[in-house]
Amino acid sequence: MNPLDLLQKRSDGALSRKFSRELLIPLNEREQEILSYFKHNDQTDWEDWRWQLRNRIRTRDVLAPMVPLTEQEEKGLEEGAIGKLTMSIPPYFASLIDPDNPKCPIRLQSIPQGHELTTSKEEMRDPCGEDKHSPVHGLVHRYPDRVLFLVNEMCAMYCRYCTRSRMVGDGERTLSTETYKAAFDYIRAHKEIRDVLISGGDPLTLSDKVLEYIIQNLKSIDHVEFVRIGTRIPVTLPQRVTPELVDMLKNYSPIWMSIHFNHPSEITDRVKAACNLIADSGIPMGSQTVLLKDVNDDPAVMKSLMHELLKIRVRPYYIYQCDPIVGSKHFRTPVSTGLRIMEQLRGHTTGYAVPTYVIDGPGGGGKIPISPEYIVERKKDRYVLRNYSGETFEYFDPQIDE
Repeated sequence: MNPLDLLQKRSDGALSRKFSRELLIPLNEREQEILSYFKHNDQTDWEDWRWQLRNRIRTRDVLAPMVPLTEQEEKGLEEGAIGKLTMSIPPYFASLIDPDNPKCPIRLQSIPQGHELTTSKEEMRDPCGEDKHSPVHGLVHRYPDRVLFLVNEMCAMYCRYCTRSRMVGDGERTLSTETYKAAFDYIRAHKEIRDVLISGGDPLTLSDKVLEYIIQNLKSIDHVEFVRIGTRIPVTLPQRVTPELVDMLKNYSPIWMSIHFNHPSEITDRVKAACNLIADSGIPMGSQTVLLKDVNDDPAVMKSLMHELLKIRVRPYYIYQCDPIVGSKHFRTPVSTGLRIMEQLRGHTTGYAVPTYVIDGPGGGGKIPISPEYIVERKKDRYVLRNYSGETFEYFDPQIDE
């Protein structure tokens, strides 16, 4: 047996289940409807994150009674897109899908479409070049002082535009305690590494025990100053955020959390409760948003998302241009769309609500910030600048004495 499996079994699921019984959030009508498709289950099961994982929607036969499928969705489920990247939707997240709206943003992100079978010449299997910057399996060392630590291949929900679709899924596991040890050894040997981002898959699909094992080992390395967790679980499976989880994380403070949000409709009462629990535990949160056609490529939608994030104490951090992963053309927008959104954020709302818009240099160039041009003209001793409303101003530039 994989040693990781042994650790996974030593979980405190019973405590989390007790917490769920004590703090039940009333089910809305759609949640009740989705729950009704699962026999011999009640609201206590709905609040149990392990039940949600066990009962993820994986096949057309399970999904079709809940959501009338479009022609594109039928193609995606029957003609191979599901083979490229498996479908997996927790019942909770499925309850957010509007069954009457084919353009529902939750639906577009989670249900395979036939469009995924169409490829373009610019698309890549590994658009961020992670594999070529991987000194040991599961570790990516692209930037001088930080590494990306991939600890598993599993997510609660597989986003259809996933930049790691080459490796994620519920198939054969290649990451284990043995690969973790090799990664720990590499980090210990490279004293320039001060920052570790724990990602996957999604690390919060691991049990508290496994996650603590990883964090404890990283925190024992003297030159590691900064540990982050990259996750989408608080959005797709907020029941996973339990008092036991955050109490464990508090023991290793400071820890930061980067959460993947894409649309205001993702911020439900359960998500708010999860983020409040995280924030009240002293864990700072930042958001990472992927710019997606028909999901959030409207300035008003993006501004609303940024405002809703601040209200739950999540600081907008990045907007990513969608990576050119194989089969992603239907999701990708022109760069001009992102620039237009940034124009409508900067100056039009609080600076805390303005993230950085970035493109990951295809093939492994790292994050490259992209922003509208506010410098109108450069002169010998001055700059001509424009502000958010289009007015121009001259700034006299101090010169260095020769």
